[in-house]
Amino acid sequence: MTDDSHSESTAFSPSLDAGDQENDACGNGGNGGGSRRGGKSWGKGGAKSGGKERGKDRARERPAPKPLDAAALEQMALRYVERFATTRGRLTAYLMRKIRERGWDGGTGAALAEPGELAQRMADLGYVDDRAFAEQRAAAMQRRGLGARRVAGAFREAGIDEGDAESIAPAIADRAIESALAFARRKRIGPYGTGEGDRKLHEKQLAAMLRAGHRFDLARKIVAAPPSDTPESIDFD
Repeated sequence: MTDDSHSESTAFSPSLDAGDQENDACGNGGNGGGSRRGGKSWGKGGAKSGGKERGKDRARERPAPKPLDAAALEQMALRYVERFATTRGRLTAYLMRKIRERGWDGGTGAALAEPGELAQRMADLGYVDDRAFAEQRAAAMQRRGLGARRVAGAFREAGIDEGDAESIAPAIADRAIESALAFARRKRIGPYGTGEGDRKLHEKQLAAMLRAGHRFDLARKIVAAPPSDTPESIDFD
């Protein structure tokens, strides 16, 4: 199962664009573009050639997808959660977008198809787990050297609610130094640097750590640290 922040399936073909519609109208009309231009436009074969062109235009057309109903929307939700690790917020947004794209058949069962309620039902069945998603996302981001503020931003984007975010906050705080050192190692900052550099370079390094979401006091300590073969987390408490 992949993370839905990276990709999303689009199962339906696009409808005919405006240019194709215009060309098709000219080809089918009695006094369309072909006849107005006279015999030169027909080429060898006359009407036979024009018929082939109209056939190609029709082949490019695709029938518009049917409007969604409750059953179709539920199947779409199931396919989505089978493919992607997601959240209730993201699943709701995905389903709402599909309804906007395809339209809605408001027949029987419409109440069951409300996207927010359907996303909650997927969570009740265990197909969506916001807290597990948040824990995995936070751990992955911190391994890449991103700090708590960047993690919090990712939670907001994914629709993680405040309760789940607060429950994970202690684990994120426990990894704060480890994450900041991972970023410093990638960027050759502080204990992973050469020890050379002026105030301007240190200011740039500090700004980079802040953009990565790390606390100011922790970032400043790491930037000011001398080169070391074995930096310890305890040195930056």
